[in-house]
Order: sequence, then structure tokens, then C-alpha cells
Amino acid sequence: MKLDFSKGLIPAVIVEDETNDVLMLAYMNEEAFQKTLETKRTWFYSRSRGQLWNKGETSGHVQHVRSMYIDCDQDTLIVRVEQIGVACHTGEYSCFFTKIV
Repeated sequence: MKLDFSKGLIPAVIVEDETNDVLMLAYMNEEAFQKTLETKRTWFYSRSRGQLWNKGETSGHVQHVRSMYIDCDQDTLIVRVEQIGVACHTGEYSCFFTKIV
């Protein structure tokens, strides 16, 4: 199956494999996707910095890829990982820590 990068970036929902906790949402371009497949660690494309980044490269809070799933439209990923440390840049375990309702 081939991902559809025709619009440039695809969303990647990152889930802790053991607990099923949703950790974060990030974006991948084709290069980030390929690097993720090759290294079995998550790579993303930063929309604000306009460049690739490897999750945990500076913090040590890495994500080891356990499995990846593509949706029916081939334009969104779920990436199941083993999270080492916290996922959120704020220091929270997950980026989804603020309850609205």
C-alpha cells in the first residue's frame, strides 16, 4: 500500500502500543515517512520550522515504532510506539492533557 503524499503532508497519530494512550499528532512528508520506516524511530516534518525532526533527538524521549497503520484513504497514519520518557514538549506524558468537556 502506498501513502498519498499528493498534498505534501499527512497526519500521523502517535499511540503508545502498550497502553493505547494517544500521545500526539504530528505530520510526515514522504522523507520523514521513509526515515521512520528505515530507523524504526519516529521522524516528522515541522511545519513551523520547515524541516525534518527526529522525535527525542535532543530530549532523549524517543519513540520506537512497533507498528504502523494506514487509513482507507491512504492519507493518514496511526503509528504505535514504545514511548521512552514523555511525548509532549511541555513535559506532559501526552500532548492531550487538557480536557474541554
